[in-house]
Amino acid sequence: MTDTTSETRAPASIVDTARAGYPQWRAWRLESVAAPTGNLSLIETRWLAAEDETTPDAALAGLPASVVATSLQRRNLDTGEPERGIRLWDADAPAIHAFETITAFPFNPDWVIEADFTPVSTERTVPFEHIRDNGGTRDLVVPGDITFTRDGVDYSLSAFDDDGTLLLVFGDASNGADGLQGTYASGRFLFVHRSGDDPGRVVLDFNRAFVPPCGFSGQYNCPLPPRNNRFGLVVDAGEKHVVFRDGWEPH
Repeated sequence: MTDTTSETRAPASIVDTARAGYPQWRAWRLESVAAPTGNLSLIETRWLAAEDETTPDAALAGLPASVVATSLQRRNLDTGEPERGIRLWDADAPAIHAFETITAFPFNPDWVIEADFTPVSTERTVPFEHIRDNGGTRDLVVPGDITFTRDGVDYSLSAFDDDGTLLLVFGDASNGADGLQGTYASGRFLFVHRSGDDPGRVVLDFNRAFVPPCGFSGQYNCPLPPRNNRFGLVVDAGEKHVVFRDGWEPH
């Protein structure tokens, strides 16, 4: 277990609440990734040319009834213009049948951290490189700075706005490491809990750090941790790896 100081660990009441809720969260995660539109069910992300008027319903032509289609949008990296896409989700996807579990560290109370949240201009963005963009970056709105001190080291993290929720993309020394301390190579995600009583404080429960969607399907384009979101130490809390049966690979 990582050594910590009183600088970072959340109050006992917050840690106790996090510990009590962890088994339910863990069960929900294992169930949700295998849902009909969960991470494992994504079989295709199709970006359409500007003149292509294909609708989600039309994209289902000739596909089995287990497949559904949804729309998504992004900005083209080269032109900045909006791009429309279609995603296909299969409730009977091979990845769902091959899925075994998501390995995880035991609950670690030292990685339940209370931090300061300082709002900034809604116009401030941070460039995030994405796993399928060949080194290109996409600017994402970061509503504030998350700061804390751990073992004498000051951290200032950037979490972007994901449909009204703060999403932290972080890396640490466990990413891609061999053995029991190793975690998903590209980094992990964490939703940040903002206190309703004190908007200037947030809780980072790294026990709920999770493998990003791109660990379940190669059809996702996940953001990678920016430099300031990378820890030089092992964050021994949260999910580690997605495990498939018989050596099945999602990419």
